Amino acid sequence: MDELLYERRDGIGFVTLNRPQARNALTFPMYERLREIALGAADDAELRAIVITGAGEKAFAAGTDISQFREFRSPEDALAYEERIDRVLTALEECPKPTIAAIAGAATGGGAAIAAVCDLRIAASNARIGFPIAKTLGNCLSMANYGRLAALIGPARVLDLIYTARLIEAEEAKAIGLVSEILPDHAALQSRAEALARTIAGHAPLTLRATKEAMRRLRLAARQVDGNDLVTMCFTSSDFHEGVESFLARRPAQWTGR
Repeated sequence: MDELLYERRDGIGFVTLNRPQARNALTFPMYERLREIALGAADDAELRAIVITGAGEKAFAAGTDISQFREFRSPEDALAYEERIDRVLTALEECPKPTIAAIAGAATGGGAAIAAVCDLRIAASNARIGFPIAKTLGNCLSMANYGRLAALIGPARVLDLIYTARLIEAEEAKAIGLVSEILPDHAALQSRAEALARTIAGHAPLTLRATKEAMRRLRLAARQVDGNDLVTMCFTSSDFHEGVESFLARRPAQWTGR
């Protein structure tokens, strides 16, 4: 599928989210294709690492394509959506091969969630990362994603990100450990991502696999709390539908708390 490109070069898999006209916003088929790649990596003996990036310099991925939310009405719609996304993120977490997110431009919502579950994140100097849902749609994250983020950057920073709806610039992202390196531009980012993947590919696969699995197991304890009531409260609210319509109409949302 043209909206998500995947190629192999000398044992490295390169995934490109390829909707630059929509800031690489993810459709449901794109999510499913990413999951297929992550699941398939387990049986690919020649694959040593995966790099995920977005087409162009403006965005890694600007979340889920908002038009897909217009039909949401019931609690089942909301829970099915979060379950779908969690299947993708879990596949990336459980993928036995190292994953690297190469972030240029905006990585927001679902795009930021994908980057957050990758093993390593590097960024171009124009990277901006966050979850501006309190300003855009009025929805919430799943309990699993709150747990993932809290394990990565700490609860206080999660609250700061969600409450302010701001996007973290590259320098701040590095300061808080969200990314490990900053590259000057998109070309340097792509070159470094490939070089980093090749360095990792030359190391002991079982050491890398064991370390990745150990980190995943440590994170699991923070995700054993049910949050379905929070998801359905937000996704079935009048505010959520107002957020979707105002976003698509490019106007400020009128929040009511209902």
